[in-house]
Amino acid sequence: MIAEAPTAEVSNNAAQNRFELWLNGDLVGILGYYDLDSRARGAGRGGRGGPPVVSFMHTVIVEDFGHRGLAAVMVRKALDAARGYGWKVRPVCTYLQRFVVDNPQYRDMLVPV
Repeated sequence: MIAEAPTAEVSNNAAQNRFELWLNGDLVGILGYYDLDSRARGAGRGGRGGPPVVSFMHTVIVEDFGHRGLAAVMVRKALDAARGYGWKVRPVCTYLQRFVVDNPQYRDMLVPV
């Protein structure tokens, strides 16, 4: 019998301000973010204009699942989602800062810390 390959899913839990990495139904990682601009935008008023700037604060993987490349999977999918939402990203998280050095296709969406 062949074992099934693990299934990794990344979802945006906007109520908790974080992206979540689920592996075979278990929450194994989070990437927390902070949308400072949401206060400025108000209820549909558009705020300062331009795209919202969202700070990606920290990336955490459960210790038992570390060193498997899962943080990179989560960060890549979170950045892809952010691009789809039209966000600019402030990379406060040092892991994310290192990730974009090796993945220049995301640099256009970054703003300085």
